[in-house]
Amino acid sequence: MKRSLPPLNGLRAFEAAARHMSFTDAAEELSVTQAAISHQVRGLEQRLGLKLFVRRNRSLLLSEAGQAYLPAVRSAFDQLNEATEKLLQKDKGGHLTVTTTASFAMKWLVPRLGGFQRANNEIDVRISTGTGLVDFSREDVDIGIRYGRGQWPNLMAERLVAEDVMPVCAPSLLKGPNGLKKPADLKRFTLLHIGNFPDDWQVWLTAAGVKGVDASRGVSFDFALAAYQAAMDGLGVALGRNPLVEPDLKAGRLVVPFEFKRSSDFAYYLVYPPEAIRRRKIKAFRDWVVSLSEVAQQAA
Repeated sequence: MKRSLPPLNGLRAFEAAARHMSFTDAAEELSVTQAAISHQVRGLEQRLGLKLFVRRNRSLLLSEAGQAYLPAVRSAFDQLNEATEKLLQKDKGGHLTVTTTASFAMKWLVPRLGGFQRANNEIDVRISTGTGLVDFSREDVDIGIRYGRGQWPNLMAERLVAEDVMPVCAPSLLKGPNGLKKPADLKRFTLLHIGNFPDDWQVWLTAAGVKGVDASRGVSFDFALAAYQAAMDGLGVALGRNPLVEPDLKAGRLVVPFEFKRSSDFAYYLVYPPEAIRRRKIKAFRDWVVSLSEVAQQAA
């Protein structure tokens, strides 16, 4: 059944003007001009074919039709407001699915996640890990943290964590007369490679001005954390990325043997469809994780 309803703006203007008994006060509440309120009410009256107000020199009164119409209009707005509040309250909680890489989840996100849960205990976070790019329009994912240069079509991308690349190894590799003392000593140690970054060692050695080290040799891993674990176990030297090795550096399980670090063109970005930020739980997570990033940048 087709509904024949008056314009919503006209109904809002009528309800506000009737509540204040003033077009001027109604205009201030609705952030429009007094002339706009007068125009909208007049349009509603023309639509209904009835006068809703009795206008006098400096006063405004409801007509008999206006008095009869106002309770139903006010009730409709109250019900709409209540339904909206219930919907928003429901959206404030529930499940929030965050997609990111397993390495970033384990070493950066999860250790900090307790702060978000304490502040938002009505939200149940689900961490989904993988290296593929998620289609937000088709998959059950709310927000993501991606690794790259920050350019993904139809998505907002906010830079969270920059990245420096530097050698890392177990403290034991630095000890003794044959320990790792300077970059040229790398030729005597096993280089640990990460499959996603096959040229990393060559790029770092070139940037550091190191010669005589065969960057193609060593042990390769398809998972960054496996390479870092091998480094902790003393198997060799890996190229660490600070967001992923920071916890192990602080704990002393890994050390940085040289001062030279190479800044990466890549970083970790918070990504989401532009319209998603209107949802309370997504905005809550976005604000929390961005605040962590800002604190980290100030401390750097």
